[in-house]
Amino acid sequence: MKRVPRAFTRLLQHRRALLLSLTTLGGSILPAPHARATSPARSGGGLPREEDRLRRPAPDAGADTGAVLMAIGGNEDRREDMAVLRRFVQHCGGAQARIVVLTAASSVPQLLWAGYERAFAALGVQRCVEMALASREEADAPEAAREILAADGVFMTGGDQSRLVSVLGGSAVAQAMRRARAQRGLCIAGTSAGAAALSRQMLAGGRAPLLPEKDVVRLDEGLDLLPGAIVDQHFSERRRWARLMSAVAQHPRLLGVGIDEDTALVVEREAIEVVGSGAVTLLDGRHMGSSFERAQPGQRLTLAGLRVHVLQAGERLSLDPGQASVAAPGLKEAVEVLVQAV
Repeated sequence: MKRVPRAFTRLLQHRRALLLSLTTLGGSILPAPHARATSPARSGGGLPREEDRLRRPAPDAGADTGAVLMAIGGNEDRREDMAVLRRFVQHCGGAQARIVVLTAASSVPQLLWAGYERAFAALGVQRCVEMALASREEADAPEAAREILAADGVFMTGGDQSRLVSVLGGSAVAQAMRRARAQRGLCIAGTSAGAAALSRQMLAGGRAPLLPEKDVVRLDEGLDLLPGAIVDQHFSERRRWARLMSAVAQHPRLLGVGIDEDTALVVEREAIEVVGSGAVTLLDGRHMGSSFERAQPGQRLTLAGLRVHVLQAGERLSLDPGQASVAAPGLKEAVEVLVQAV
């Protein structure tokens, strides 16, 4: 059998997502689908004045500017269809949006910024700046907070989530992100390490065993933007099922969210959607029985009653009573856990 070229596959996926989006707009049943910043931001003409922010052009027609969180599994396409980044731009308000790229998680921020600068430019975004924060002092700078308050979207790159949180956690920039999100619907996205950092209980590290084990993962305090979940990334590609199950066994009241590469979980006020080329896996252990309490560190775990939901790209699940209800047992409750963050 001949292998279908990746570009052609992406074209079909993009066409399917577009058709599903048009169906949703029609009311049908779901699912449907700078000088480098030691001054904190670069490119895009420097810090915007308040009067410039107030005179900002209206969003593109059809753009969605509601408060949205996007957790991305890493290694998202930045050259071909760019479905994940394209959706992020849409939720920021379209090509006229002002986007801040936070590279604090990375040990090679200049390299990452160059790639995202090209990608967002290819999507038509003209006002995209890097905020390369290297310390808590820089994240507490008033000009850095002002840059966030003037933004339409914040994109946190991959790298090391512990590094990211050590710089951002509790800082003026983090507070500005929360304020702008609450007051103006700032769209916040994180990829790879940036996605893991969205959690309150952040999966900071740990090996990926074949079967769930006690204390195999290391958890730490995250940015608390997605408080009811533990996010793991590169999920299928790095075989992290047992790792996330181990984390859920440790914190069964939290929803495990495993996100494949080139895939995003989009969390809106009343709906979630999967965008990209992979899947999002939800592990719900709230009604689970496990051997965690009696197990010794490193011992394999028994998990009984763990609910698993695998959502493919193009799936959209809404809590809007005017839309189709989520019929699968427990899935509506899982969606409710996610959307409460928005």
